[in-house]
Amino acid sequence: MRVLVIEDNDDLRFTVAAALRAEGLAVDEVADLPAADEALFVTEYDCAVFDRMLPSGDALDYVQDLRRAGRTVPVLFLTSRDRVADRVDGFAAGGDDYLVKPFAAPELVARVRSLCRRAGHVRPPIHRLADLEIDTARRQVRRDGVLLMLTSKEFALLELLATRTDQAIPRAELIEKCWDEMAEPNSNVVDVLVSQLRRKLGDPPLIHTVRGIGYRLATGEDGR
Repeated sequence: MRVLVIEDNDDLRFTVAAALRAEGLAVDEVADLPAADEALFVTEYDCAVFDRMLPSGDALDYVQDLRRAGRTVPVLFLTSRDRVADRVDGFAAGGDDYLVKPFAAPELVARVRSLCRRAGHVRPPIHRLADLEIDTARRQVRRDGVLLMLTSKEFALLELLATRTDQAIPRAELIEKCWDEMAEPNSNVVDVLVSQLRRKLGDPPLIHTVRGIGYRLATGEDGR
């Protein structure tokens, strides 16, 4: 899942992005509304986190314009404006959630994940394929009942593959959803991570190479 963070305070933007990346989310960071506009034009995000008051304007007005244009990316307003009227205005403008500063990082991550699940289609809390179980709420993976220790990035990749079982997902899309703009689309980051996942998942293999395209999660094939 890929998230855009719009925050003009460098320290806070770094803190928010670091908290989200630590949980396996891909994060792009911008400091103003023009940069956010450009990012949203070129990239499909699962969620956008907006600081309410920015030097380039009120993000509430910008989000309202987004909604009028038919843009549906879920939006979380992150702001120090804590009056009930401010929160009501945020929802009325098209915001999906509203978190007041200061905030706890775990709550921020939970709210962003909840919004990401709204993007596209509703995802089940638990994915199952053969003896593999992926619990997206608890962030746990079990194979044949055995708990596997995955990194946040390994989990993010496996979760994305599980949302479209039996379908080939291109490498470029895996990078777009699981890594941020610092990743090189032509690099072997996906292949390296898939190799690590295959070792941890064990046999019979469940992640299969679709030559010239990418990977898919399925049973009954040679996964190498």
